Amino acid sequence: MKVVCSKFFSLIAAALAAVALLSGCAVGPDFRRPAPPPVGSYTTQPLSATSSTAGVAGGEEQRFAAGKDISQQWWALFKSPPLNALIEKSLKANPTIDAAKAALRQARENVSAQIGYYYPTVQANYSASRAHDSGAVSPVPISGEEPYTLHTAQVTVGFVPDVFGGNRRLVESLRAQADFQRFQLEAAYIALSSNVVATAIQEASLRSQISATLSIIEIETKMFDVLRKQFALGYVAGLDVAAQEAALAQVQQTLPPLRKQLAQTRDLLAALAGRFPNEEMEEKFELEALSLPQDLPVSLPSKLVEQRPDVRAAEEQLHSACAQVGVATAAMLPQFNIGVNWGSTAETLGQLFTSDMIVWSLIGSAAQTIFDGGTLLHRKRAAEAGLDLAAAQYRSTVIVAFQNVADTLHALQSDADALKAAAAFEQAARRSFDLARRQFELGYVSYLSLLSAEQAYKQAMINLVQAKANRFTDTAALFMALGGGWWNRPDLASPAQIVPSGQSQEKHVE
Repeated sequence: MKVVCSKFFSLIAAALAAVALLSGCAVGPDFRRPAPPPVGSYTTQPLSATSSTAGVAGGEEQRFAAGKDISQQWWALFKSPPLNALIEKSLKANPTIDAAKAALRQARENVSAQIGYYYPTVQANYSASRAHDSGAVSPVPISGEEPYTLHTAQVTVGFVPDVFGGNRRLVESLRAQADFQRFQLEAAYIALSSNVVATAIQEASLRSQISATLSIIEIETKMFDVLRKQFALGYVAGLDVAAQEAALAQVQQTLPPLRKQLAQTRDLLAALAGRFPNEEMEEKFELEALSLPQDLPVSLPSKLVEQRPDVRAAEEQLHSACAQVGVATAAMLPQFNIGVNWGSTAETLGQLFTSDMIVWSLIGSAAQTIFDGGTLLHRKRAAEAGLDLAAAQYRSTVIVAFQNVADTLHALQSDADALKAAAAFEQAARRSFDLARRQFELGYVSYLSLLSAEQAYKQAMINLVQAKANRFTDTAALFMALGGGWWNRPDLASPAQIVPSGQSQEKHVE
């Protein structure tokens, strides 16, 4: 038995040695990571601190720290415990994160499944049969017994040598797809946290707008009561009373849409947190309870392509497309197969695997497609076109990433100036309205002057609330545009994990 097994393993060793001799380098282009774009800044003008608005919450000056790293929990800079709690709940319960995690697991399992083709396939089978043959046309067993029993046990080893690296390129492509899903997961984390912050700010803004509207309604109601009394005394015309009543109704008409938006915003927050709309949330948000981050980290432009998950995902799509060219190229070259069969056939179980009953075969084959109507050639050309497509999409993603950062930086500058203007407008409108009201009560100005001052003050209050909210919203947008600090997550072993496994930091696309 030892001699028989030794022969079998010698066959396998000979086959694997032949595989080693046949295996060569993988065909197709080798992927090189694209170099960062030669861009030294995000904007045409140097970054400078924003303007400030004294005496207004959210009116602080914001400064940009070039090259400063971003915290993974950047939302903590708003100093809102309810916001921190809601984001933590959302990251744990939102099904989008679970879906992204499942997609990553699926992609990694596909890689492992394809790696299995690096190794031989070994199958064992056993069969038993009972038969009776005609001695005139069929040989009879050695024992001469009729009917007779045959026991067959066999081990089959099959292997497809990866001579031109087609399987290695396919594994490379699948690994790139797995890394793509990994960055999609990071993007899902960032998008979810950013959406929660933006929606919370929207809720805070709506609450302030509702509060301002209620204040205006209270003022308008008091003015309506005064006018009715003055009309009863004959001091004002009925037209003035009707105009004030219409103005009050107009303001009251703006309240239901704001309340509807607030309710829908709360529903959105519940959905982001993985809850149903009928589940009451403890967290509520007010603008006055949020702190505006004053020192804003701004990554170096050369680092942006490493930190933006969408850019990294596009890079992995490019990597996958590059490997697919190798897969298509290898398919055009000869295909090799090696097979080893070793087994035994005997009339009794006891005779199996004795030296006289052993059967074996070693089979090698090679096949080359001579004519296929151009199928393989066009598949290769399609793969090359896919590589060009992925390269163009990568460049587009990089440009959009830089545009996002530039847009947000410009918005932050404009938001600060807009808040200053809105605060000045609100103060002037309030003074104008107070003065017009006093003068109207003394009979110095007409009601139309008072109504004009009222409407200006109402608009100024709403504008101020929206200007405050814009500063918070665009600050959150900056953190998202810069990548969200995902590389500082505690579950990442080291910053080196920014580079996907199997890739070199120095590689670039030429």
